[in-house]
Amino acid sequence: MAPTNNEPPAIGIIGGSGLYQMEELRDSSEFNIDTPFGRPSDTLVGGKIHGRQVYFLPRHGRGHRILPHEINYRANVYALRFLNVRWIVSVAAVGSLQEKYAPRDVLLPSQFYDRMSGRAVHTFFGQGIAAHVAFAEPISTNLRNLLAESARSLGIPVHNGGTYVNMDGSAFSTRPE
Repeated sequence: MAPTNNEPPAIGIIGGSGLYQMEELRDSSEFNIDTPFGRPSDTLVGGKIHGRQVYFLPRHGRGHRILPHEINYRANVYALRFLNVRWIVSVAAVGSLQEKYAPRDVLLPSQFYDRMSGRAVHTFFGQGIAAHVAFAEPISTNLRNLLAESARSLGIPVHNGGTYVNMDGSAFSTRPE
């Protein structure tokens, strides 16, 4: 059952490699949602964290069964929006060639460099729907700062701002990249 319009907006969390469930969720329920773009990566799990409605979706599906180039991003985002999600926090296990970023550090990106191909299957536009979306500031600064404060309060090494390079996977980048 979808939330009603009079409920406060929810938070969506998309888990990456290693994050397939959230034990912190209370009063959890599962949601199987069909979208105009097909099925999301997995069943969405909704519940409360500190009284706030949260929906969790494992990007690669439980058991890490979906490769990066097979993920139905449009279905994932559509399903979260259908459940009244207005903010998405997406978690990813990635690497860096910069020594200032140590393993297990948290980087909250402020910018993206998109090296993906196949954009036609990753957009909501096309087939008569044209739009130009500003992407100069792709991340909510307020949300990023809130996440940085929370991480610091927990003693987690966090880097507030940086560039996330998105590339076709599954592959690790070469040293020159």
